Amino acid sequence: MGLDVSFDIFIVIDLIIMSMLLVVGIALVRLNNLFAVVMLYGVYSLLAAIWFVSLDAVDVAFTEAAVGAGISTVLMLGAMLLTSREAKPTPALRRWLSLGVVGVTGMALFYATFDMPNFGDANSPANSYVGLQYMYDTITEVGVPNVVTAILASYRAFDTFGEVVVVLTAGLGVMLILGIGTTRTRDGESPQSGDETTQSAPPVTTVLATENHHIVLQVVAKILIPIIVLYALYVQFHGDYGPGGGFQAGVIFASAVILYSLIFGMDETRRAIPAKVVQFGTALGVLIFGGLGLVTIAMGGKFLDYDVLTAADPILGQHVGILIIEVGVLVTVASVMLSIYYGFAGRYRELKDQDW
Repeated sequence: MGLDVSFDIFIVIDLIIMSMLLVVGIALVRLNNLFAVVMLYGVYSLLAAIWFVSLDAVDVAFTEAAVGAGISTVLMLGAMLLTSREAKPTPALRRWLSLGVVGVTGMALFYATFDMPNFGDANSPANSYVGLQYMYDTITEVGVPNVVTAILASYRAFDTFGEVVVVLTAGLGVMLILGIGTTRTRDGESPQSGDETTQSAPPVTTVLATENHHIVLQVVAKILIPIIVLYALYVQFHGDYGPGGGFQAGVIFASAVILYSLIFGMDETRRAIPAKVVQFGTALGVLIFGGLGLVTIAMGGKFLDYDVLTAADPILGQHVGILIIEVGVLVTVASVMLSIYYGFAGRYRELKDQDW
């Protein structure tokens, strides 16, 4: 009877979270105020993270909270400062057409759920075949208690390497479009110091300034930022034993730098971490990851086969290899997140009364 009661409680909790997600989703599509939309996106991601925890997907919840509710919200706020605060009204025909497309897609996805196995079914594909083999062999072959880390960083390290390359590509795209080492006007031009049109242009200001920040914020930030960095290191090096790893740690580390920038300004941030360091870091992480694969090949093994790193103790080789590639993931993810933020915050905007 007790098991039935607890099971019913979890169902009620899931239904409440799903209902809240539905309400927030409807509010998102109806609002035109971009600030409210960004805040609700953060709320939506936080609710999704809570739902993932209730489904025992703690690693996914960790990533959703760090990326969706955390740094994505900050990046969207930075992008919002470069545009108007209100979205233009959508024509009625387009709204109904969009609703129709979303409705048909939703019904198709809902119909597909009828062929899915029940949640927690021991005979489902996720809990059988290769998934079951991972559960049985992880401790003896990899020696990592966190099976998720063993799969992503060892068994399927080549797939993770491809994902890191995708993150690098996103960072390169931001650098090419926005640039993170140059000052841009609102039109995307790079003003020259000797340009007469630039000198006679209306006053401009950086997106983030520090004059209005209170001293209390600076004191609190100096206390919080070291703790955030320390937590990022904990997530990085504790990923073998619990939720976390290089991806989450990179996002948390980048959030610490962004917090510093929001409080002390971009000039101070660029002096602490220059744009060239961020550019170099986006490629350095991939080089660390791929370079380890080349090392394993040179030592007579396969690409990213960590066993050859310490032939006398393959388990130790697995730990060393996972540690190295997680550092590469941390460096690339943190650098790409900062490159996106630098790209937004480094742009200039003319002060116009109608924009504020």
